[in-house]
Amino acid sequence: MEQPIETPDEGADGRTGEEPERRKRRIPVLIAVASFAFALDLVTKLIVVARLENHAPIEVAGTLLQLDVIRNPGAAFGIGEALTILLTGIAVAVVVVIARIARKLYSLPWAIALGLLLGGACGNLVDRIFRSPGIFQGAVVDFIAPRHFAVFNLADSAIVCGGILIVLLSFRGLDPDGSVHRD
Repeated sequence: MEQPIETPDEGADGRTGEEPERRKRRIPVLIAVASFAFALDLVTKLIVVARLENHAPIEVAGTLLQLDVIRNPGAAFGIGEALTILLTGIAVAVVVVIARIARKLYSLPWAIALGLLLGGACGNLVDRIFRSPGIFQGAVVDFIAPRHFAVFNLADSAIVCGGILIVLLSFRGLDPDGSVHRD
């Protein structure tokens, strides 16, 4: 009976590629993606607050998509408006968990996904910490207003895109350390 031949790409334990210790960590990618998402969110919020707040909404695509500044003290769809401090704590926990995962981060797709999540979490966290009505009670600036949907910002978009990518990577069996598991 023939023995299966292990290819250089797949070991007997189901892991693919080189061992993580021999590969390059993807922390710089995570930081670059997070910085870009955070900066883009911050700049757009500064612009819309300075130019659009207390003005009529701007139609981007008729009534299907408008730019309309609102301050949201809660989560998506205005849920949990009285839970700003709790939502701030959750955002801090997300940052801490990503920092812990980053120590063993060798997967480029995971670095991108976690970078999006981190950048978005930091973008909304800055609003919650520093915006009015007070420290750790701030309302998040939302301004992208599709018709019949919640108003959101670029940080929210980064969080959702990062979350979807994490789910897809998990379904494909790719771990943050670059290994692939087969269930």
